[in-house]
Amino acid sequence: MKRIEQIRHEFTDIIPEDLEEGVLYVSMKYATAIHLCFCGCGNKVVTLIRPTRWQLAFDGKSVSLTPSIGNWGFQCKSHYWIRHNQVDWAGTWSKKEIDGARRREHEELEHEFECGQSLKNSGQVVKGIERHTSLRMRLERLFTKRKS
Repeated sequence: MKRIEQIRHEFTDIIPEDLEEGVLYVSMKYATAIHLCFCGCGNKVVTLIRPTRWQLAFDGKSVSLTPSIGNWGFQCKSHYWIRHNQVDWAGTWSKKEIDGARRREHEELEHEFECGQSLKNSGQVVKGIERHTSLRMRLERLFTKRKS
């Protein structure tokens, strides 16, 4: 497996079925970016673009995604930043660090859900949260089907 250091981006409405190594596919329509893990393992990495998850920056020539991408669920456990179409590799995290990051992520998602539910129950419309939740569920179903 060869680590990728430089990528190219491709804006598209629909993510292609066959992904090319070294390409970050960005669907603004679905607020999602997808790529094959840049370590070379071949796993699909899906990042939901939204304020509480990942943010995408486009400067007219290159893209950046923040925060970093930690593929803790993959065997490779790769961890990297995407900055100006460059892959900046981060150090390996310990199990304790990974568990802490997962716990914080879970707490953030719970908080987002609770805030959405309380706004919904108070009669306010929370279309953004519902749309992202629905999108996430559709993407998970789509990729679960493709893996089998």
